[in-house]
Amino acid sequence: MVETAIKKVSPLDGLAGPVGGNVKLTSNGFVGKVIIRGDSDNKDFVTAVKDVTGVDIPTTALTFNEGETYSIYWMGPDEWMIMTPEDGEVALETALREKLGETPSQVVNVSDYYASMRLSGPAAREVLKKGSPLDLHPSKFKAGNCTGTRFAHATIFMVQRDEESTYDINVRISFAEYLWNYFVEASREFG
Repeated sequence: MVETAIKKVSPLDGLAGPVGGNVKLTSNGFVGKVIIRGDSDNKDFVTAVKDVTGVDIPTTALTFNEGETYSIYWMGPDEWMIMTPEDGEVALETALREKLGETPSQVVNVSDYYASMRLSGPAAREVLKKGSPLDLHPSKFKAGNCTGTRFAHATIFMVQRDEESTYDINVRISFAEYLWNYFVEASREFG
């Protein structure tokens, strides 16, 4: 019997990026993503998540915490997204389910739902302003912030990585090519 290897293909594979040096757009490749829901006031829930990930759940709105392997992003008062390196999502989901046991919670692997890209460069914030209703002024949305918002016709989850205007953007896979091309077109005027 001949074994056939399955090759992962991203909807971003082979797409051209912006021209010039003021905006850079790259694929983040395959990143595992697990959504957890629970009560941040429930000590058993908080302890179980930290025991598995080594990372504290962020309880301040629009923030995230990072560890060596996992990053946890606030999505709502009782919802967080945990990102893990490629192919780590199944082990993470299993470990969380086991550790949480009967603790009221929900754990869902959403890795196949989102594509992830990075928008960076001196004009990245200006590109984002073209399609987002979010107030992106540096005093309102800054390094260490994350949020879900609308961008043009797509719903995105956006993270500002640093003060140098580096953003990780997660979007439904069905909108990934559309959003990528929107960013490329929106960046044309910035060279």
